[in-house]
Amino acid sequence: MNKISATTLAALTVAGSTLALAPIASADGTSSGSGNSGSGVFTTTLNPVPTNHVAGSGTAKIELKGNQATVTVDAQGLLGGVPHAQHIHIDGQGRCPTAADAGTHNGHKSMSTSDGMKAYGMIGTSLTTSGDNSPTSALAVKRFPMGSSFHYQRTQTVTAKVADSIRRNNSVIVVHGIDFDGSGKFTNVLGASELDPKLPQVATAPALCGVMRGQMTGGVAAGSGGTQGLQHTGLMAGGAALLVGGAGYLVTRRRKASDRA
Repeated sequence: MNKISATTLAALTVAGSTLALAPIASADGTSSGSGNSGSGVFTTTLNPVPTNHVAGSGTAKIELKGNQATVTVDAQGLLGGVPHAQHIHIDGQGRCPTAADAGTHNGHKSMSTSDGMKAYGMIGTSLTTSGDNSPTSALAVKRFPMGSSFHYQRTQTVTAKVADSIRRNNSVIVVHGIDFDGSGKFTNVLGASELDPKLPQVATAPALCGVMRGQMTGGVAAGSGGTQGLQHTGLMAGGAALLVGGAGYLVTRRRKASDRA
C-alpha cells in the first residue's frame, strides 16, 4: 500500500497557501505588502521654466534610504546676489510646467509658482541649508542657497508622503528666483508675489524644474512601466497553483490506495 504521510500533506498545503498569500509585486514595481523602507537613487536635469526668461541649468539627485534623503542640487546661470528658494514638490501631475500653464502677471506672460502647481504640485520639502525643511520654511530666504551658481547637499528627514512620492517617480524639484527683465536684480516687473505680497513675483517665480526619476534597489522603479512586477505575479500565482494542486493530487492518490487495501 502506497501511503502518503499526513505530515507531508500538511507541509505541502501550508507551503502552497503561504505562497499564495505572499506579497505580490504589481506592474508598477511596488509590493502590496511592502513598507516604505526601500532605498533608491533618483536624478533629474533641471531645465529653464518656459516664459520666465531663464538661461540657467542644473542637475539634482536624491539618495533615499527609508525616510532619509540626501539631496544634491547643482545650479548655474541664475540671477546672482539673491537667494534661490528650492523645494521638492509633490501631489501634482509629476511634470514640469509648459508655456501653456503660464498666466499673465502685470501685463506679462510668465509662470508664477501657483501657475505651475497643477504640473508639479504642492511643496513637500523645503530644501533649506539648515534647520526646518517643512513647507512652513517655503520662503525662509535666509536659509536657501545664494548666487548665480551653487552646490547644495544635505541629508535630511522627509515625511513618509514625500518619500513615497519620490519612490513613485511623482516628485519634482523646483528652484525659484528669476531675472525677468534682465535688470540683474529682483524688481516689481511682474508685480507682487501671490505667496507673500512683501516679495516681488520674480523672487518666488520658478526658474528651474526637473522631474525626479530613478529606481529602488533591486526592483523596477514605480511608474517606470517595467514588466518585472507582472513576471513576479505570474510566477507566484503559478507556484501557488502547482503546490495546492499537488496537495489535491496526493489526497486523491491516498484515497485510491486506501480503497485498494
